Amino acid sequence: MPELPEVETVRRGLEQKLNNFIIKKVEVCRNSTVAFPTEKDEFIEGLQNSLLNKWDRRGKYLIAQLKKFESKDIRFPCGKSSKNNGSLIVHLRMTGYFKFIDGSTQPCKHTRIRLFDNKNNELRYIDVRSFGQMWWIKEGLSPNTIIKGLGSLGPEPFSKEFDATYLKKVIAKRTKSIKAVLLDQTIVAGIGNIYADESLYTAGISPFRKAKTIKKYELINLKESIVNVLKKSIGSGGTTFSDFRDLAGENGNFGLQTNVYRRTGKKCRKCGNLIERQKIAGRSTHWCPNCQK
Repeated sequence: MPELPEVETVRRGLEQKLNNFIIKKVEVCRNSTVAFPTEKDEFIEGLQNSLLNKWDRRGKYLIAQLKKFESKDIRFPCGKSSKNNGSLIVHLRMTGYFKFIDGSTQPCKHTRIRLFDNKNNELRYIDVRSFGQMWWIKEGLSPNTIIKGLGSLGPEPFSKEFDATYLKKVIAKRTKSIKAVLLDQTIVAGIGNIYADESLYTAGISPFRKAKTIKKYELINLKESIVNVLKKSIGSGGTTFSDFRDLAGENGNFGLQTNVYRRTGKKCRKCGNLIERQKIAGRSTHWCPNCQK
């Protein structure tokens, strides 16, 4: 599943490529991809004649702020006739990704949503396993209320709220493993399996330790490790081990730099000990028994 760096990579690509993309036509190829509104036609009508004005990210959610235009004003998107039109929210889940296409081409069988501008350029959403979802939240409605996963997210790893003091407070009585805690999106938004493993390795903390046993100085190191690992991955365009693609269809390169994730049986880059793998909370976990205590 795309994690924070992959979603941030997509966000940046969308923001750069679609700075003047007004949706003229919407084609829903798979109804289940539309999570809200429940009526497909309402989703289509809501997005038509909307400018994808600004792209944000919250955890693993992509959020496009929309501006609505009257049909006759589409050629003049800078005019005063636009009004706020809520937001288009996307969760890529396991295999979803966007592709920008100059001019219309036949969609592949995994195409779920197609957005066209008045020049027939297409923003295509492709999702092999079809777990991804989209919401059109019209102006006046609360996205955090409609999308429970969005409303319950913890702080962003890059925010001021996310520090060692916060971590100490939220894990004080937790007997779960620190790996399981990092995967909890209500504690910290955007971290998944890859970056939990990599951050714990960088901080020298065993993923099996009970969260409440982690000392304050270790949490300081862990917080810094999380931020540094995420920044490094964003700089590499994210990680691709299976399906992730950026807007241009390119793979992320961070997978070439991982220290433990998917390196079972290989030598630790620090000590030469073999990397091991075991499941925690149903997720494959990779670690160095020598470097992580």
